[in-house]
Amino acid sequence: MIAGARLAGSRPADGNARALIFVHGVGSTAAIWDYQLDAFGRDYLCAAIELRGNGTQKPDPDPSTITRAGYAEDVLTVADALGMERFTLIGCSLGGVVGFELWKRVPQRIAAMLLLGTFARYPDGERVAQSMAAQASEAGDMRAFGERRAAQLGLPPARLHETVEQFACKSVECFLAATQATWTGDYRDFLPSIAIPVLVAYGEHDAVAPLARANEIASSVPNARLAMVPAAGHVANADNPESFNALLRDFLSAAQ
Repeated sequence: MIAGARLAGSRPADGNARALIFVHGVGSTAAIWDYQLDAFGRDYLCAAIELRGNGTQKPDPDPSTITRAGYAEDVLTVADALGMERFTLIGCSLGGVVGFELWKRVPQRIAAMLLLGTFARYPDGERVAQSMAAQASEAGDMRAFGERRAAQLGLPPARLHETVEQFACKSVECFLAATQATWTGDYRDFLPSIAIPVLVAYGEHDAVAPLARANEIASSVPNARLAMVPAAGHVANADNPESFNALLRDFLSAAQ
């Protein structure tokens, strides 16, 4: 067991081969990747990162450490502990933003990326962050906020309870810092430098990061591919795991 991650699979013999790191979004925890850990743990060493301040590890960190750079450190800490010299990163929403931050800092560590429901820059991101923070503060606790937010994510009914519970385990203070980190980055200038296999995916019903956001990335990253996950919203890997897993498996086969 590695602190800060949910694991599946065996340690790669050479520190490089068949290593996958999954990074969740701002409203989720690492548990959102359990479908993928189950599906890919037989063939890959898999680590679903538990980003700092997400409530599953206590005590909460100082909110001032909850930044995009801090999230990148969380990923590298786990990768180093597992002997992953290079890995494929699979990031959803904030997880994709963390992927861009890692590429900016340590591109040599990343073998490939699947970016799901994410963005290189969110339109009017500062205003979105302020609005989200105001809603969370007004709700007073994260369970109440999670109930409101879950209704906006285009979720299948079976996913509503799980989503609310993942919001509810966070503190308002940590969520406010995470919200600022999520929506205010701008990685557009780095996109043309991404010289690894990249698949940009989006959920068919994703109203948060729809086709336009995915296409902005795919059109700027050399040789990137674009794909839709049908019958899925913003967290498409959990909304329709069968379709997402097939997409990921095909991508991994092509990237190796």
